[in-house]
Amino acid sequence: MTEASNSTRFARIRDAYRRSMLAQLLSYMGPALIVSVAYMDPGNYGTDLQGGAAYNYSLLWVVWLASGMAMLLQYLSGKLGIATGLSLPEILREKLKRRAFIVPYWLAAEAAAAATDLAEYLGTVIALNLLFGVPMIYAAIFGALDVILILVLTTRRFRLVEQMFMLFVSIIGIGYLYEIFLSHPDVPSIAYHSLIPTLGSNGAIMVAVGIIGATVMPHAVFVHSSLTAKKVHDQPLDAKRRSRRLHLYECILLLTIAGLVNAAIMIMAAAAFHPHNAGISSISEAYKTLVPLFGIGAGVIFLLTLLSSGISSSVTGTLAGQSLFEGLLGRKANIWVRRFVTRFVNVVPTTVAVLLGIDPLNILVYSQVILSLLIPLPMIPLALLSKDKNIMGEFVNRKITTALSFGIVAIILGFNSYLIVSTVFP
Repeated sequence: MTEASNSTRFARIRDAYRRSMLAQLLSYMGPALIVSVAYMDPGNYGTDLQGGAAYNYSLLWVVWLASGMAMLLQYLSGKLGIATGLSLPEILREKLKRRAFIVPYWLAAEAAAAATDLAEYLGTVIALNLLFGVPMIYAAIFGALDVILILVLTTRRFRLVEQMFMLFVSIIGIGYLYEIFLSHPDVPSIAYHSLIPTLGSNGAIMVAVGIIGATVMPHAVFVHSSLTAKKVHDQPLDAKRRSRRLHLYECILLLTIAGLVNAAIMIMAAAAFHPHNAGISSISEAYKTLVPLFGIGAGVIFLLTLLSSGISSSVTGTLAGQSLFEGLLGRKANIWVRRFVTRFVNVVPTTVAVLLGIDPLNILVYSQVILSLLIPLPMIPLALLSKDKNIMGEFVNRKITTALSFGIVAIILGFNSYLIVSTVFP
């Protein structure tokens, strides 16, 4: 075969690959990758560790339910950005119109972003403390410096941020695959509790609501529409159709992987800690229990996944906060100022909590419960907007999608209402 014929053959293969769905998906991939850390951020560590240690595999069905609900909401959010070229916060600003409505909504959304950032910050602080032996009070200060790394990355080429997320998500996923291999979980129990719902106590309900809040995160729902809107900026309808299809594939692939990692955290906790260490009340206790059970390697990998989770989810939080500020208030956000203010808001109470000896894991769990209570902020408008043909055009939801989205609204409101009632009237 001549050199010319070889060159022609390779050119055809290259062109066929470029036209393939895989090549298109890899080229598009990014938005769902960035929001996927909502399934495996430090808030998930807090709720899943506590749930697995205290209740064995019995709350595993909540993890699968939360992951499924989050996947649909993320798909709808991204589709809204593709259909309109606008983010959910921008559309809500147009719908609310008056600042008397916009500002309170923005403040509530910022409260959700602050609760999210608190969990991310705590995860970084705890990982620094345990991995490098940095005293908690100093780790609380050093942890705030991740702002420098984040700002350097987010002010450069955005594709670099997406590639960084691929690295962090891979570390978390491979790390937990290793932890599952070491812990030898009970497969029949996993299958049973994945399908049979059980809630035995108010404590289990609190953790279940925390799991939902840690997975169906309000800030991630807000930011996904912003990320996809930027992908299709000024593109024709045919390109938007192609992006919508790629968006669907990306959501299914990456958010399924993220959901598996979320479940793996609880499965590892159940297999390693229940019933002999069911009272695990902190991430440091979890680490110190893992080491004698499975060796120092298991402990180090656990902390590396936590550190990767904290840093990557901080980037998502920064992007979400910027989207909220610019979209709802219609003003450009100085990312440096915003990040320093957000970190300062979380550094002060966290440092005080550390000095008072308050357990960071409890702070993590309660912050995720707050998130669950705030999920309706983006969830209800998203369900309504995505079924409006005037807004979505040909990308409007099908009837089954609308039914599922309102079913999710009902489920989450039901969980939140049950928690409030059972807390007020125990």
